[in-house]
Amino acid sequence: MAIIKWNDSLSVRVGMFDNQHKRLIELINTLNDAMRDGKGKDVLGSILKELSSYAIMHFSTEESYFKKYGYADAPQHMAEHRAFVDEVEGFRKDFEAGSIGLSVRVMTFLSDWLKDHIMGTDKKYSEFFNQQGVS
Repeated sequence: MAIIKWNDSLSVRVGMFDNQHKRLIELINTLNDAMRDGKGKDVLGSILKELSSYAIMHFSTEESYFKKYGYADAPQHMAEHRAFVDEVEGFRKDFEAGSIGLSVRVMTFLSDWLKDHIMGTDKKYSEFFNQQGVS
């Protein structure tokens, strides 16, 4: 059962970014399903690693568009990206050191951050990019 279900309210009206958001949601849902099935520990390390690398790629793509089109809110937006990557990397390092397992805290952070970031911070650029002809 998905912890996050994609729907139109999550769309930022930029197809490439929506597709990347869908992949991030898929990774979080995979992790949630594994936790629900009692296999979270088996996949946590690999999912966190993939989530981190995919998030970095996605954030890099967004940030290249910020630079290309002169998006005024880029510094604050990029700070949120860095904070997310740092947190996920912290989870991954703690897992590899044996000091953290898959917990409701990790899942809550991942799902809440992604939903809040898309619905709040990312939605702010929708109109801006659409006005630049990016859709």
